[in-house]
Amino acid sequence: MSANIQQSHAMPLAALAWLGRQGTRAIAALVFIGIAVPPLGAVLKPYVTEAVFVLLCISFMRVDVAAMRNYLARPALVIGATLWSTIAIPLLFGLGGLVSGLDRSSPDLFLGLMLQAVASPMMASPALVALMGLDSTLVLITLVTSTALVPFSAPLFAYLFFGSALTLSPLALGLKLFAMLAGAIFVAAVIRRLVGADAIVRHRQPIDGFNILVLLVFVSAVMGTVAASFRAEPIRVLLLTVFAFVVFAVLLGATALVFRKAGRERALALGLMASQRNMGLMLAGTDGALPGLTWLYFALAQFPIYVSPQLLKPLVRSLRRASTPAP
Repeated sequence: MSANIQQSHAMPLAALAWLGRQGTRAIAALVFIGIAVPPLGAVLKPYVTEAVFVLLCISFMRVDVAAMRNYLARPALVIGATLWSTIAIPLLFGLGGLVSGLDRSSPDLFLGLMLQAVASPMMASPALVALMGLDSTLVLITLVTSTALVPFSAPLFAYLFFGSALTLSPLALGLKLFAMLAGAIFVAAVIRRLVGADAIVRHRQPIDGFNILVLLVFVSAVMGTVAASFRAEPIRVLLLTVFAFVVFAVLLGATALVFRKAGRERALALGLMASQRNMGLMLAGTDGALPGLTWLYFALAQFPIYVSPQLLKPLVRSLRRASTPAP
């Protein structure tokens, strides 16, 4: 009986481990699965909040405690990354939109950009960074500090650039974020206590595979309407997709350049975090319906987020080789 039970447990773990080994290839495939199977998005959409919570739990569960203590003992890098994410990026986006005239020529797209800019990093960003083998602890700490400031910074920038045209509920958003973060920390602490940090490290690949399955909930829920939009207006969808990749690349490159003195791998991890904005959370905290173009940009902006880990994998390998001392 026990042999049968062990075998029944071993098969799912082996399948998750195989999926975890696919890493960035699997993440990139999620985008195309979400587009190709719209009904899947309709089924999974109600579970997006739960998926966010699970990803946070896994990120806190896997945190490197020693590295976290080092960052907290010398918090300059975390403080700098937090201010860059919550203050500098929204300010640069807003001023860029005003100077270029985007706020007048395409106010709906400008709204999408500003929602992207004022958002905190994605809750899934530590998981994506971990799948690339980069410093997810630094990303996780900065995610927490940035998210803590968003209930104050987002309404400020929204009022600064949109006036009364856009209303956010700081209290509701702040309570929701606090509940998710506090709950995830508690659950992760219980899991670490019960199974031990060593077991979590040993089962890294099955945990990566489970991460990918949870990410499927995000992608399917967001990308389900893209195929219909492409059939209706293919040129506009293609142009918006290119624009989303440009915005992502600018955010990643500018962030990596600003934090280059922290080391190339850390700078790249922070660049990925800054370019992966939690637009869905900001849309959920917005009162009233948003224009169709804003929603379409939100969906297309997920393309670079999930495809970039695979595209940037050679860069991570080269950074690793450069940082490894010669024998």
